[in-house]
Amino acid sequence: NHSLVNSDVRRSKTPPPLRRSICETRGWIAFLPAFFLAVRGARQAADFALKVEVECSSLQEAVEAAEAGADLVLLDNFRPEELHRTAAALKARFPGVGVEASGGITLGNLPQFCGPHIDVISLGMLTQAAPALDFSLKLFAEGATPVPYTRRT
Repeated sequence: NHSLVNSDVRRSKTPPPLRRSICETRGWIAFLPAFFLAVRGARQAADFALKVEVECSSLQEAVEAAEAGADLVLLDNFRPEELHRTAAALKARFPGVGVEASGGITLGNLPQFCGPHIDVISLGMLTQAAPALDFSLKLFAEGATPVPYTRRT
């Protein structure tokens, strides 16, 4: 989760600078009068080619984000059946809005989250649980013989 909320923001009640996506709607966006102010601010701060995505935790928030002009609505931590109902209702009213599913999705339950109204599925486990790989790319001049590196223990 790319939350823009931190303890300093909560204490100061001041929203952080707008970034390329608007996340954590239950946090600092709650200080703004409406989603449209946040989306409008993001559009003003961002390049025309960038998409504005709003993280939502309910159908009502998703509709408000779409009405405000969000390009993508991220439905976070929805159960599969709730996700598909919400996505279908959102796409019925806003067919041009992209829908992203995120939160609690693993390779084991991925098929449950796939559906006709879901455009993007995020798997945090791909980056959060991936083992590190130690590698190097060394370039050698033409004709030079590479010398194997032996690791010192």
